[in-house]
Amino acid sequence: MSVVRMQVGRVAAAVAVIGAVISGCGGPVQAGTAVFVGDEAVPIERVQTRLDAALEKKDLIAQITAQGGTTADLARSVVTRAVMHELLGRRAEEEGIVVTDAQVDAQIAENGGADALLDGSLYDLPALRERMRDDLVAAQLAQREVGGLAVTADLVGAASREDAEAAARALQAGGAEAEALFADPNTSARGRTFDAISSPENASTVLFGLPVGAVVAWQPNPQQSTWIIARITDRRTDAPSDPAAVSGISQAQLVAIGERLLQPTAEQVGIRVNPRYGVWDPVQLRIVGEDQLAGTVLPPVAS
Repeated sequence: MSVVRMQVGRVAAAVAVIGAVISGCGGPVQAGTAVFVGDEAVPIERVQTRLDAALEKKDLIAQITAQGGTTADLARSVVTRAVMHELLGRRAEEEGIVVTDAQVDAQIAENGGADALLDGSLYDLPALRERMRDDLVAAQLAQREVGGLAVTADLVGAASREDAEAAARALQAGGAEAEALFADPNTSARGRTFDAISSPENASTVLFGLPVGAVVAWQPNPQQSTWIIARITDRRTDAPSDPAAVSGISQAQLVAIGERLLQPTAEQVGIRVNPRYGVWDPVQLRIVGEDQLAGTVLPPVAS
């Protein structure tokens, strides 16, 4: 079979699977809806439009599937971006952030121009402009907080998901069982502080999106067996820092940090995903398959 015929076959399969993904519904409440962000419904038709645009780029679709990517993952990515767009819109309105068309134009130009960006992505032009606008909002959110953003956490290591989840429950409950987790200094640490200026990569992780008292167990690298369990003991947005250091954080890092700052908003309003797509993962801030959750987040214990 020729390479061309193989590519056509993969694309045809992609179309069929995506059609199955978007046609499903999760019961009467979510019929016709891909996801609810609070009370705001993202209709399946909007997802379909974005997927149709992606499917027009047959070479890229064939490349994705050849590398092991699935069409279900593509659909989840589209729905995830819709969630992030809604959350960013809420925060922009709350904080008076306005991004103009001229700023979007400049951002596209700085990144090589629309033709170059569209050629290497699954976006069409409206989706590209929306993404650029969202990135600019996220970067502004980060710029407002990153200078003083710091979290302090008690940390415990584990070698399996089962052990990590058990440790997370113990940390959440407190008491003697929680204290016992810190018996070995080689696998635990108390009061470790991370600030966004010194470690912008850490500032885009789940650690920086949690309130004081919350506990998270997650696997930072799926290729390694190590799990981290953290209990947030302090979170500040006014930590002292060098104002000039903010300029050393890249635009991509600012966008990632700004998106992580949406985590409390997502928790507050609630993300209800049509089960056909998967579930919302607060650790990765994206929609994943039920078997792809990167960890567990436990809320603070009510006093």
